[in-house]
Amino acid sequence: MNTDFARQQMIEQQVRAWDVLDENVLDGLKEVRRELFVAENFAALAFADTEIPLGHGQKMMTPTIEGRVLQALELAGGEKVLEIGTGSGFLTACLATMARDVTSIDIYDDFLELAEERLLASEIENVRLHKMDGTMALPEGSYDAIAVTGSIQTFDERLVEALNPGGRLFVVVGNAPAMAAIRVTRIDENEWQSDTLFETELAPLVNGALPPQFSF
Repeated sequence: MNTDFARQQMIEQQVRAWDVLDENVLDGLKEVRRELFVAENFAALAFADTEIPLGHGQKMMTPTIEGRVLQALELAGGEKVLEIGTGSGFLTACLATMARDVTSIDIYDDFLELAEERLLASEIENVRLHKMDGTMALPEGSYDAIAVTGSIQTFDERLVEALNPGGRLFVVVGNAPAMAAIRVTRIDENEWQSDTLFETELAPLVNGALPPQFSF
């Protein structure tokens, strides 16, 4: 496979075609070698617009969804980012190339171990990986951007509380097949706004069915 050509086709024919027009995002997708974050037996699918199995019933998001996540967060380079659901580590790497530092959490040890190996192979050093269930607890501190890589059944207000004023959150909320990709912007300590970006269907976080806590 000509990986450089396949990567360019992925960006131009899939990601850009789905209204991902932020050149910073497209450059990030070009810089990170997606093929390094895919299991060898799925190498032929590395640049396809399809979900790729990761194990434990989890799947790698499609390139188009990854592009929309990155675009929604509007990263400028100086942000402190939290990712909930490390998965393959690919989106983690993209976030790290576009922000100052990234904290990424996952509940599976093997995902975290593989992600660490892949990030090191990609010479990405501004990421901290932790084993944690984001539906139960979040790392201490606050963040300029939060990306949730699996859907949740109902919105969790803790996600907004973990944002700094001006911070942005991407999360997919709802039940299949009618799920909404939402960007939440925290305006100040007491106010935030939400925008529905598109409809989609995304596999839930493990334990992602949370009790109702917040409504838009």
